[in-house]
Amino acid sequence: MRLSHLRATAAAVTAFIAAATLTPVWAAPATGYQLPPAPIAQILDAPPTPGVMVSPERRTMAQIGRENLPSIAAVSEPILRLGGYRINPRNNGPIEARAAWLNSLAFEDVATGAVRPVALPAGTRFLSPRWSPDGTKLGFLVDASGGLELWVADVKTATAKKLTGGIVNAAFGTGFDWLSDGSGILVSTIPAGRGAAPVKDTTPSGPIIQESKGRTAAIRTYQDLLGNAHDEALFDYYFTSQITRVSLSDGAITPIGTPGLYTSMSVSPDGKYLLTSRLKRPYSYLVPAGRFPTEIAVSTLDGKPVKLLANRPLTDNLPAAFDAVPTGPRSVSWRTDAPATLVWAEAQDGGDPKAKAAVRDTLFTLNAPFDGTPQKLIDLDQRYAGLDWGRADFALVTSRWFDTRKEKRIALDPSRPGSGRVLLERNYQDRYNDPGSAVSRLTAEGEEVLHFTPDGKSVFVMGAGASAKGEFPFVGKMSLSDGKVTRLWQAEAPYYEAPVALADLAGKSVITRRESKDDAPNYFIRPVATGSKSRALTQFPDRAPQFAGVTKQTLTYTRADGVKLSGTLYLPAGYDKAKDGPLPLFMWAYPEEFTDASVASQTVDSGNRFVRPGGASHLFLLTQGYAVLDGPSMPIIGKEGAEPNDTYVEQLTASAKAAVDAVVALGVADRNRIAVGGHSYGAFMTANLLAHTDLFRAGIARSGAYNRTLTPFGFQSEQRTYWEATDTYTKMSPFTYVRNIKDPILLIHGEADDNSGTFPIQSERFYAALKGAGANVRYVVLPNEAHGYRARESNLHTLWEMTRWLDTYVKNAPPRAEKPAAK
Repeated sequence: MRLSHLRATAAAVTAFIAAATLTPVWAAPATGYQLPPAPIAQILDAPPTPGVMVSPERRTMAQIGRENLPSIAAVSEPILRLGGYRINPRNNGPIEARAAWLNSLAFEDVATGAVRPVALPAGTRFLSPRWSPDGTKLGFLVDASGGLELWVADVKTATAKKLTGGIVNAAFGTGFDWLSDGSGILVSTIPAGRGAAPVKDTTPSGPIIQESKGRTAAIRTYQDLLGNAHDEALFDYYFTSQITRVSLSDGAITPIGTPGLYTSMSVSPDGKYLLTSRLKRPYSYLVPAGRFPTEIAVSTLDGKPVKLLANRPLTDNLPAAFDAVPTGPRSVSWRTDAPATLVWAEAQDGGDPKAKAAVRDTLFTLNAPFDGTPQKLIDLDQRYAGLDWGRADFALVTSRWFDTRKEKRIALDPSRPGSGRVLLERNYQDRYNDPGSAVSRLTAEGEEVLHFTPDGKSVFVMGAGASAKGEFPFVGKMSLSDGKVTRLWQAEAPYYEAPVALADLAGKSVITRRESKDDAPNYFIRPVATGSKSRALTQFPDRAPQFAGVTKQTLTYTRADGVKLSGTLYLPAGYDKAKDGPLPLFMWAYPEEFTDASVASQTVDSGNRFVRPGGASHLFLLTQGYAVLDGPSMPIIGKEGAEPNDTYVEQLTASAKAAVDAVVALGVADRNRIAVGGHSYGAFMTANLLAHTDLFRAGIARSGAYNRTLTPFGFQSEQRTYWEATDTYTKMSPFTYVRNIKDPILLIHGEADDNSGTFPIQSERFYAALKGAGANVRYVVLPNEAHGYRARESNLHTLWEMTRWLDTYVKNAPPRAEKPAAK
């Protein structure tokens, strides 16, 4: 195999590795963080490609630099886990593992291409950038030693200034929003005089007691819940905020109303009213904060109460099914094309998808001053999934139903409420026939409304443009009369070019993000007219040129039952099949449930995508002489109303066998040196494949769940409880079959996993069971890491573990004594 340019890279990073505090793989001690072999660390440490944000009036594009992976020290800052949230008590905002910190800002004039950097103090890191309604300013939150500060950058002067000290409370999210006229910003702030945080009394005042009194409450598995009275006190302390108005002209800070646990706030389009959602006691130790008792109310912009729309009690008794919803008003928002009109949904089936009902949801509206009777807008026979407002005579309603994977898009005339016209009905997993999504534009008040074509007869849409030949995104228009989509422009080979925003109201030009197999993603502006030329707006370089020689192809093959499957096959740079022969191969996958075999069989060529690995990506193994089959289809299909998971193992093993046979038949993979791996549900898949087949020499399972009795009220797309489908839960659990796992398996799990259902105890107990059964297993716990790994040290160590495991048990493994056969 010719891997000369990758080997040359190793010399270029020798000094870096020698100076690092981590120890290289070839001299690894028993403990401590390790470095994977070159050039993995060099690629991982390359500066991330900047992101962009197009202004509402499309004249300016903000170029925003992004921080790379944080250190383990940063990830290990104190964390509070309360009510399903994780916050950093230092800044009353997001924890390091969940924050997408930004570190530079520049404004580009779309018309001329001129770029002006914004001077920020050295070391500034910020998040949550938001354009003002008129696009002349950009607000953002800066991480300071004393907390989160609100800053605003001015496009005209390319300067930024601080509006507040470290008083922003972003525990529930962004923490601020622009006023509709752009004169100021609404901010969630820490209440004045809050004082010191509650201190836990080490002497308990009594036992912690929970009681159901015979009330049915099937609750899925949740992380980071409140657990005692001290947690409740901390939740009140850190999540209580004061809604505040900050003036841009003079910096005046004006409190609005009284402090509370405000989860959201939204100003009416006319700027006169404020819609808020506020949590209240009693809290629960079984469900996250989103299900705590909630008041949804309207006040004037100076805080005077106007309307209490909903006073929802604790919601801890929802059915386990996915389309279960609370009763009463939900999804409350403003009608964006009217001065001050509320819109919301209410379940008509008691919120229970198993109940028989012709109408599932009803949408209601209520106009200011909110003292009249709510008006019914439309009845829906599926769950409400969204509403795009357009104008007085047109809005677009979306409804969905999980069991069937069906979606409807309904044209609605708000001036004649009561019914609508179904424009389309489809399987929302169907990629080939996806008509795209309606395009919105911002009004002068900063509200999103549908972007109509100049003749008013259609609305612009943007879609993925998936087909067997590849994904070629498009700009189109959808007729308001019949829902038919006409494509106005579509990307062409060899490019993947996705529309980002229409560059003018008439839709004659579009800003796109273009890439190809060999070209790094960059932004362009182009006329929509076919055959027109584009103009580059950015020139971002390839962040990992060491990866440029890697080749890939879409591999299609067929499962034994006739289902068509596919995966992306990557081969190392310099590989020559004739000279180098079959390679060790690593297969990385993630199963998905379907209700339609034809949809599950859809294959989309990805040859026009630019791929560079990051984080703990399995694609880094390509630098170490492995072939990688990425994302081989693992569909679990429930045909004609059957439950997909009742034949999970049979379908999974059949898909895996088809994938193995395909890469071996192609001559690029050695059947005796193939491994399988996955993250989360992919880890669950990995353990099952090792338990039920002899197809693989080893497995790598990261942050998975292996014992389904620990998720008894449903998991992934399974809606039945353990007691309703005991046999399925048992057969799907690789924990049941640990004695069948004879091939080496590497388990990796974040110590602070925050994903529903994948508590670290899943890997802990699975490791104990495997060890007790005499399996060859290694269990790695990453300190302070969540479901996805964030710290630089954690990612590098994970890649070291993966490389070492595969080198030991796959690349250098002796041939099997006998031909693989199903167990």
